Amino acid sequence: MTVARIDARFAALKDEGRPGLVVFVTAGDPDLETSLEVIKALPAAGADVIEIGMPFTDPMADGPAIQASGLRALGGGQTLRKTLDLVRRFREGDKATPIILMGYYNPIYSYGVPKFLADANAAGIDGLIVVDLPAEEDDELCLPALAAEIAFIRLATPTTDDKRLPTVLTNTSGFVYYVSITGITGAASPDATKVGAAVARIRRHTDLPIAVGFGINSPEQAAAIVEYADAAVVGSAVVSLIGKAAAEGVSGAPVAARVSEFVARLAAGVRGVKRNAA
Repeated sequence: MTVARIDARFAALKDEGRPGLVVFVTAGDPDLETSLEVIKALPAAGADVIEIGMPFTDPMADGPAIQASGLRALGGGQTLRKTLDLVRRFREGDKATPIILMGYYNPIYSYGVPKFLADANAAGIDGLIVVDLPAEEDDELCLPALAAEIAFIRLATPTTDDKRLPTVLTNTSGFVYYVSITGITGAASPDATKVGAAVARIRRHTDLPIAVGFGINSPEQAAAIVEYADAAVVGSAVVSLIGKAAAEGVSGAPVAARVSEFVARLAAGVRGVKRNAA
């Protein structure tokens, strides 16, 4: 199903006349079984799309909370192979929720691009966000991913001007991820009005849905963002909950319950913003 699963989800959101909620968690954080419990609970809590971070030792866009989650996962023995297996196990009970892998190119390159794409497809992954691969390097992974029917979702930022934007959007599929602030994840809160202007500018260049992330930490902020965007992305606030539970020695289903309670509040905020149904 791959790209079609993302397209179908955003089409359904449009039919329902509401924006969406994308939730980010790091694979294997703080351990593989707890991570699976959390991910399996997200759709029922209100996540429309799940982003799963591939733990990496040298991130360039991740703030302290997500960096810490990556280190917890790596410390627990998480690998890219285990991340793919995590998604495969999730898919045994959920065939509908889009799954996006987000991270950096080095682990994929080391794994081997053809084998990675084949295994990702078999696991049920729908899209990739690879932060450190610019449009000029599409031959490396983007074009092979598209050929494998896996969406390649690109980031646009406040510094992506009208001259650069068409290049960024070339070969982008699934949705466009607009980074609401300049800087790393969780570093600051976005200005919804500025985000609205940026989203309007991007819409002049593409018909793809636009999801906005970085710095969204509360139901109120998420609701303010989806006044303009098709979906809000929340990551640092969620992985911080997982980190707090790990520090308390809590694992498994109780962690999933804590995350679900927070995600349900985020979803309620997002779903309170109505639009005319398609």
